[in-house]
Amino acid sequence: MSRRYLFTSESVTEGHPDKICDQISDTILDTVLALDPSSRVAAEVVVNTGLVIVTGEISSTATVNFVKVIRQKIAEIGYIDPKNNGFSADSCSVLIALDEQSADIAQGVDQAQETREQTSDERWDAIGAGDQGLMFGFACNETPELMPLPISLAHRISHKLSKVRKSGQLSYLGPDGKTQVTVEYEDGQPVGIDTILVSTQHTETIGELSSNEAVQAKIKADLWEAVVLPAFAGLAIQPSERTRFLVNPTGKFVIGGPQGDSGLTGRKIIVDTYGGYSRHGGGAFSGKDPTKVDRSAAYACRYVAKNIVAAGLADKCEVQLSYAIGVARPTSIFVETFGTGKIDDEKLLDLVNEYFELRPAGIIDTFNLCGLPQERGGRFYQDVAAYGHFGRDDLDLPWEKLDKVEVLKAATAERAVVRI
Repeated sequence: MSRRYLFTSESVTEGHPDKICDQISDTILDTVLALDPSSRVAAEVVVNTGLVIVTGEISSTATVNFVKVIRQKIAEIGYIDPKNNGFSADSCSVLIALDEQSADIAQGVDQAQETREQTSDERWDAIGAGDQGLMFGFACNETPELMPLPISLAHRISHKLSKVRKSGQLSYLGPDGKTQVTVEYEDGQPVGIDTILVSTQHTETIGELSSNEAVQAKIKADLWEAVVLPAFAGLAIQPSERTRFLVNPTGKFVIGGPQGDSGLTGRKIIVDTYGGYSRHGGGAFSGKDPTKVDRSAAYACRYVAKNIVAAGLADKCEVQLSYAIGVARPTSIFVETFGTGKIDDEKLLDLVNEYFELRPAGIIDTFNLCGLPQERGGRFYQDVAAYGHFGRDDLDLPWEKLDKVEVLKAATAERAVVRI
């Protein structure tokens, strides 16, 4: 018997209060790593009406004018008019409260337990994990970028919202916004679009339109043509006459951003990953340097899962890693293909152990995670701090590369482990 069900994922725009915080945290990370790639960074941000607070720990030789780079990022997001947004790059107060990284943590990161306990020729044993924890990565064949369709569409729509605002095409839009897409599935495969929801900040009036009813009607019509339909370009599944389209369901969204709600770094971990379609280990990404495995190991999990799916070894793949603070080697590795694997999950695990380096130093080296801001003109992590860290075809992300596909195919064929 076939099973039909609905699954929903959401995204937020770069002007959402939580996402402002994520981007500021990662702008700080970019700036410090570009000057000193060996920096240790854990930057947390809070925003509220007219206020930005930065706290956390940074150990670095870099000298940075944090207030300046924070104001530049806020302006880039679009908060430059305090009259319309209640929050502005030039007028907000910026408070900095940063300490150095704990020496107890540093000793475990700078020298892993493996090298303290024995002589090791393994260069990837050089540093230990920056914290304990568990991380997940996921891939599936629902979209060209091998991401679940609901989160892919939610990100496409929210990203397009930002583009039409910044280009002036829909200049009445504000920086704050949220999107949500509900996909209909049958037997595990997407078959239709049930609901599309867009909540977007806007001006009180639009041109000569002053009544709220007329303003909302124009927003809905404009968003369908300029945002929603372009977001479905290149996809086999399209909205139908049965698809519900909801815009600003409260009836109005003028007050937004930090004026409407406070924000905090790390509060959008499901938006950042797979929209709830896959499990999550609970650790946030933004503001953390790559020795923090919450970030780097989650990127490695995605890299492993994506290459497995792209190699045709499974239709869906989830990878879990776990670590102990100060220890280089993962405490566990788990591979799950939900019955879609073309080879046994145990044999996939053997391939992962053989062909993927999952110690923190190895992950950092594979993706050049400490050198990327320096390599790209001081800008990298801030660009993944909005619209998702995975499946980003608009960015050249090292953990999205498919350079292990042929290796996995060859190893599978050589060992003749494909299921008949």
